[in-house]
Amino acid sequence: MNAPTRSFKVAVTRAFKSGNSQAVRIPAELAYDKTDMELTITRNGDVITISPKRPSMEETIAALRALPDIPLVEEHDRIELPERDWDRQ
Repeated sequence: MNAPTRSFKVAVTRAFKSGNSQAVRIPAELAYDKTDMELTITRNGDVITISPKRPSMEETIAALRALPDIPLVEEHDRIELPERDWDRQ
């Protein structure tokens, strides 16, 4: 998936019936590059927002648990530092 851009574009389109659902055509200049992606649709009052589906918390946790185990921390020999006379000015 491409990183979101900061450009702001506006287009006008119309809603239409598709079976029992309402649909909108997304103009080419606003369309996502991919067409085989899931989208999330939210509504707040009369504003409908369409965005790429993000993984749920459960999906994120499952993906993290599927990662390989972190290797144990390697132990290294201590570095001996010279003694310093901190009282000397």
